[in-house]
Amino acid sequence: MATPDLGRFSDPSILILASLAGGKKHGYAIMEDIEAMARVRLGTGTLYGAIARLEESGWIEALPSEERGRRPYRLTSAGIVFLREQLTSMETLAALGLGRLATL
Repeated sequence: MATPDLGRFSDPSILILASLAGGKKHGYAIMEDIEAMARVRLGTGTLYGAIARLEESGWIEALPSEERGRRPYRLTSAGIVFLREQLTSMETLAALGLGRLATL
């Protein structure tokens, strides 16, 4: 029986924040980093919709455009705090789930 691909950590916002934790990036570089990091390919609409929501929430900020008009983004201090909380929660859940699997 084939296993459905449910994605790995497929929330676009968390993936974007995790990508930006490695340093500032423009949209295309974020997409490429996420694909390499999590094996998830975000569409441009999904990517830029999530970027807009993250900016609105104050978790990332756009920087002045660089080469060929590409606009890089970076984490804000609030984004760092939020990402750390989310990843810690995921880590806790993973440890709990793995512990339960070990008893089967």
